[in-house]
Formats: sequence, structure tokens, C-alpha cells
Amino acid sequence: METTNITTLVFTFLVIFLCPWPSYSDSQEDFLSCLSVRSDNKTLISNIVYTPNNSSYLSILQSSIRNPRFTSPSTPRPQVIVTPVHESQIQDIVHCTRLNGLQIRTRSGGHDYEGLSYRSQVPFVIIDLINLSEITVDIEQETAWVQTGATLGQLYYTISQRSRTLAFPAGGCPTVGVGGHISGGGYGSMLRKFGLAADNVIDARFIDVNGRILDRRSMGEDLFWAIRGGGGASFGVITAWKIRLVRVPETVTIFSVSRTLEQNATKLIHKWQYVAPNLPKDLLIAVIIRKVNTSGTEERKIIQATFISLFLGRVDSLLPLLEQRFPELGVRREDCREVSWVQSTLFFGNYPPDESLEVLTSRVPLTNLYFKAKSDYVQEPIPEQGFEGLWKLWAEEEADMAEMNWAPYGGRMREISESALPFPHRANNLYKILHLVYWNQSGEAASERHINWMRRTYAYLTPYVSKFPRAAYVNYIDLDLGVNNEDNTSYAQASAWGIRYFRNNFNRLVRVKTMVDPNNFFRNEQSIPPLYSWWKKN
Repeated sequence: METTNITTLVFTFLVIFLCPWPSYSDSQEDFLSCLSVRSDNKTLISNIVYTPNNSSYLSILQSSIRNPRFTSPSTPRPQVIVTPVHESQIQDIVHCTRLNGLQIRTRSGGHDYEGLSYRSQVPFVIIDLINLSEITVDIEQETAWVQTGATLGQLYYTISQRSRTLAFPAGGCPTVGVGGHISGGGYGSMLRKFGLAADNVIDARFIDVNGRILDRRSMGEDLFWAIRGGGGASFGVITAWKIRLVRVPETVTIFSVSRTLEQNATKLIHKWQYVAPNLPKDLLIAVIIRKVNTSGTEERKIIQATFISLFLGRVDSLLPLLEQRFPELGVRREDCREVSWVQSTLFFGNYPPDESLEVLTSRVPLTNLYFKAKSDYVQEPIPEQGFEGLWKLWAEEEADMAEMNWAPYGGRMREISESALPFPHRANNLYKILHLVYWNQSGEAASERHINWMRRTYAYLTPYVSKFPRAAYVNYIDLDLGVNNEDNTSYAQASAWGIRYFRNNFNRLVRVKTMVDPNNFFRNEQSIPPLYSWWKKN
């Protein structure tokens, strides 16, 4: 009996270690074979598929990575990258990845702050949407269809070529992909007038787990609700949005005014909290806080607040309004510039307003530094003493390339119900904070040092920001808030981060996920779980 048991154990050992389950390379080859079988054009498929054996593989992978933290050799890489040129190829990719036990990561512009659109701990395939970037503008209907591989800059440029008085309310960074931006909500300089980008979506094209191509009518209102602010990657692959364009004046006004702490910036920031959320909808004044070098013989770093603004009107209307509502800021006529709406997108994208509009079509970012980000919502003004403690943290060396972006709410954001879309951060919020820390040294030590500084700063602000939960913005994804297990995350576990992004809307998102992807095929470290994915496996 003992001999039989030993023999059985030896045999089991040999089976497991000498005859393993199908390897990753087997999955890759089977996936490629599956794609080839399903394709009518073998040459076309070969032109859009990249494996580690292709000379272009690494350049394609890194072309849309916007955070060098995730370019190290230790970062898991995809078995295959596919750059489809039409929707039917995505249907085939979904079928073949499911058949061969691979996961999908969908990449639009590559700005995912934690790199989840191009990395995974399990064998995976990247669907890179770069070739799906067609934009069609209908001037008469004041709408546009935009494929999700297009960038915001490409969208703004295309609209501007058809009209000076139509626009779209979305983000400031022109290289951000339309797909991910809108699926997380998407905000920009016109959010106080028109709300989020997702508030202005009227239809979509979507490929589900069964490979079906759906539009708003065929997917149903629950799924259409979920993908406009709930993060599309949890539910399937969004291939296009139909957006409602908004009317703007032919001429708008921009200004940028900077003040250091020595120039009373703390008091101005404190006052801004009371003023900015209550201004007319046509006026946005945001704040960017960073450290700058002093001029003169003794160069040093000092903290500076820049008040950056868009007014949907002429300067002659803006100046009296500022004098009435925020005279302390001291904005002068020479600080202001009248431009077209599309020129204002250059300004908010860190380009000179006179720059050639073609720069908006570039997919190359102005900088590509290592960074870590977090987000907060502020519901009560932070007292001046709160800022004084914050500046002490900012005096540290790790903050030399840090930045805080404050976007005021109010206006249209105050009017929209928190359940209208998955994005819940509406009426009760004064403003949103984006925390950023950048660095340019490679290596784990530099990353750890700067990320720890960010976490300490975030902890310091706890008494001053939203509570129960401490809210966050899903497009500024932050894995510090919690992560899913690879395949058996419970509702309770996912709630740790889900409630912070979506508040009470998280429950409805889970119900939609359970309905459209019950086996949790589309998943990542912070994807919406189906309700019963955990107990089915335990």
C-alpha cells in the first residue's frame, strides 16, 4: 500500500512539473491561429498583430505609455498587441481571448494613471485602438461620432475645422484618448457650463463579451448608463461615442495670473474656495499649485498658485464681474486674452494660444515623467491654517516637481443628480483636487520616496476633504484605495474602492455587470465585479 502511494506521488510530481498545463506560448499561438481562422484577410491580420518576436513590438507597446513607472523590464508585458482597423476584428479578438484563457486590456490614449490599460499580472492581449480614430461632425444636427482611439486634441481640431461656434466640453490634455476619458466621466474648462463629457453623450457603439456590436437601443439604458462614467473596461469594448456638441461664442476670454506665498497666495486660495464654485456658469477659475524657481542671485524653490480661467464671453464683460466677485485677485485687462474656443484648448493644454492648431492632432505628450496621482473632493472650505501645514510638506525635496490642480464645481454640476450617471460627485462639492508628484530619476528607490511623500500629503489632508467615504475620481485611478483579486473578488472587497469612486451608484454598476458579463471576463485590478463572482468560485 505504501509503495502504491509513493508511486502515485512520484507520478503526480512528474505530471505537474514535467508535463505542465498549456504554457503561455501555447496560448499565444492558439490565439493567433484562432484570429487567422476567423479572418477573411490573412495579410491584413498580420499587419495589425504584434508579438514579442516582432521588431516593432516594443515601440508599439511603449508608444502610448504615459507613465514611465510602467516601462521597466519587470512590468508584465502582453503576449500579443492588436491594433484593429475595424470593429469586426475586435469581435474576433474577444472570441479568441475567451477561447484561449487570455485577458484583454483595452488602450485608447494610454493615460491610465496606474497603467491598467497595458499591463496585467495574468496572460493578456492589448487591444490598442489607435487605428480607430475616425471623427464625423454633423453641423446641422450639432453632433459628432468619434471613435474611441481618437484623442481629445484630434476631436477639438476636427470640430474647429467645421465651426467656430460649436465645441465639446472635455479635458485639457490633448493627447488623452476619447475612449477612456468619457467612460470615466471626463471634465474640462467648460464643466460649470455644460457638465461632464459623459453628460453630453447620446449614443455609443459597444462590443460585449459575446462579441455582439451594440448601440444605445440594442444595449439598453442600464448598460448605456454604466459606460458613461462607470469605466467602460469593466463591461466590454467601446468603439465609438456619439456626442452632443455645445454652442459657444465666437470669442472667449482666457487669463492666467500667478501669485507666490510671499504675494499673499494663501489668502487668495482661501478666498477662491468661497468665490469660484458660486460664479456664473460662463466663468471657470481653476488653480494650479506648484513650486517654481526664484530669479536673482540666490535661486531657490518657492510655492506658487496660478489662477487659470476661461470665460465664455468678451473681456469687457469679464473684468467688471471679477471686480465685483473676486477683486483681491487683481486681474487686469493686460492679463486677459480674447481667443476662439479652440485656441482656449491650446491654452489649457499648455500650448501658446497662437500655436498652430495642428499640434492638437499630435499624440506625443509635452512631457513623459514618472508620476503618482491621487484625487479628492472638498465640501467645506479648508481653513488657512490647513494650508500652512500643507506648505510644510511642500517644502520637502520630494515636492520639487509636485502639483495640485483644483477644479471648481457649482454651475451645471450642481444641477445634475448624482445618480444621473455613475459619476456621483455633483451638488455637494466645492471643488476637486488632483494631487500629482513627478520625478525624473529611474529606479525603485526614487519611486518609493516620491510615492511615500504623496501618501503622507494625502493623509495630512484627511480632516479637510470629503468623508464617509473619502471620495475619488475614477479617471485618476489609484490602486492605493484597494484592488480586486485576480478572479474571485467579492462585492465587499470591491466596495473598498468602488464606493469611493461611485458612492451609491456602485450598487447599480454591480447589477449591470452581473447582467452583461456574469462570468467576469472583462476585469482588472479595479473593475466592477459581478454580484456572485465570488461565491460561484468558493
